Amino acid sequence: MKIEISQPLAICELGKRTNQEDSLYPVSCASTNDFLFILCDGMGGHEHGEVASRLVCEVLSSYIKDKWRGGVMPDELLQDALAEVFRQIKLYDNGSARQMGTTLTLLCLHQGGATMAHIGDSRIYHVRTSEMRLLYKSRDHSLVYDLFMAGEIKQEEMLNYARKNVITRALTPAIDRLPKADIVHAIDLKSGDVFFLCSDGMLETMDDTTLTAILSAKCSLEDKKHRLIELTNGNDDNHSAWIVQIEKVVRENGDENFVGDETTSKSNALLLEKPVAVKRKRWWQRLLG
Repeated sequence: MKIEISQPLAICELGKRTNQEDSLYPVSCASTNDFLFILCDGMGGHEHGEVASRLVCEVLSSYIKDKWRGGVMPDELLQDALAEVFRQIKLYDNGSARQMGTTLTLLCLHQGGATMAHIGDSRIYHVRTSEMRLLYKSRDHSLVYDLFMAGEIKQEEMLNYARKNVITRALTPAIDRLPKADIVHAIDLKSGDVFFLCSDGMLETMDDTTLTAILSAKCSLEDKKHRLIELTNGNDDNHSAWIVQIEKVVRENGDENFVGDETTSKSNALLLEKPVAVKRKRWWQRLLG
């Protein structure tokens, strides 16, 4: 399949922090020719979190663009790229750097559809805007999500749980083995679909229903971006995002051989949570005026 996208839009806000630990790739303004999008949320304090997130964006993007020759993006290449990222992080370690680390979210659009990968609690969403419906929401690698899965807390308690920022997977030199990335493949792509990658700071006061409504609203991507910035203006943490909208999908011979696992993967949190249903008129008129 051939995938065309609208002009991608990035959000990168400082919040109430003194330094920015989120990193994005592409670094400068993305274009409709870009196929790879990465977002990392660093941790470890000043001169640690921002280094880790930037390093992962740089090494991962360079490795994929150097080694991939187009066509279908193989999972093996992504795994090799992650191994190289982990090697570089370990090389950077000088003792004090062991406290640094970063989450990872990645979206790659290619001939076989969309490949999504994540480590940590930064999220990836796939929204079918024509139906105002979430198709995919990445499952957080976090303490609060593990407690929810164990039945210790309810879904509605997760947003305000005291230790919600404790993550169970991260790219960090403090561990001996590369953490497992959840990798998911989407082949059911339609014009108007939006992929939304974001750090957890973006979601401090925003639930899935509100996010789905904004991304599905009948307005420009710029308007959606500005509304998201307005709603997160008072957030404490750094908050960043990529908004990538599918403009057109051209089907080709052989597409029937591609296999997608987006709606069945254990990485899809929607399989475990209450479904998100939004009434278009009520929500988009209220949120976007």
